[in-house]
Amino acid sequence: MENSVKEIIVCENAPKAVGPYSLGIRSGGLIFLSGQLGLDPATQEFVPGGIEEQTARALQNITNILETQGLTLDSVVKTTVFLQDMADFSKMNAVYGSFFKTAPPARSTVEVSGLPKNGLVEIEVIAMKP
Repeated sequence: MENSVKEIIVCENAPKAVGPYSLGIRSGGLIFLSGQLGLDPATQEFVPGGIEEQTARALQNITNILETQGLTLDSVVKTTVFLQDMADFSKMNAVYGSFFKTAPPARSTVEVSGLPKNGLVEIEVIAMKP
């Protein structure tokens, strides 16, 4: 694929977009995934529980989307984590660390005043296809 071409990524095992955007875009060797919430793809509702469960579900959704491109979390080079409350940082970080065990990607984490559907966490990633 040429670097100037972009391909929309679709995934049946991830929640549908809650607005006019794509789950992800592939352009050349880069994969840009839109932020993922802790939504269950089957119900489009948040998984039961709190920040840990929503973080795990968001990262599982990301994993599922990356798999459509033949990639894993090891391909992720940058993440941005949006938290509704920075007091949840340590709980989110513990779950996040269980998904990125070795050579974790670069990351930014910011507190925001609100997230779609009143979520507790949203995570977006950039991955690289070898």
